[in-house]
Amino acid sequence: MSSEPEAGIYARESAYLDRYVQVGVAGSRVLSVEFPTTPEADADAELPLLDRVEAYLEGASADLSDVDVAMTMPTDRRDVLEEVREVPYGDQISVSELATMTSGVGDDDEGRQLVRTALAENPAPLVVPDHRVRDGPSAAPPPVEQRLRSLEGL
Repeated sequence: MSSEPEAGIYARESAYLDRYVQVGVAGSRVLSVEFPTTPEADADAELPLLDRVEAYLEGASADLSDVDVAMTMPTDRRDVLEEVREVPYGDQISVSELATMTSGVGDDDEGRQLVRTALAENPAPLVVPDHRVRDGPSAAPPPVEQRLRSLEGL
């Protein structure tokens, strides 16, 4: 993100998602992305990242891979989520493909389970676009995941 926002919670309503996009930030790092029907009471709406998300939800192709996300999880799960960030807008991959693409993870039962766990525990869905993994879980609520997939023609 270009300028460093104050640490806090930021939220903006999305008519497309029929809920809010809420982002937790500390320094220049995104800690979390959630999709509540009601935002935190003290959430601020002014965040450059929310401008970018709003444009994306209005149909603009968006690359959010430059957004710094705090990945506080085991290295193997972080590696999976970093690979997901490389899947371009409008493309999708399978859990098996993601397992193969991720260094140190194989396309076997253990590797696919690791991928599914990492996707389910994704701290920042949309910014880390787990909706682009067609047969994996998303950390976003199912209605949000389906709208994101639809938006990208997946």
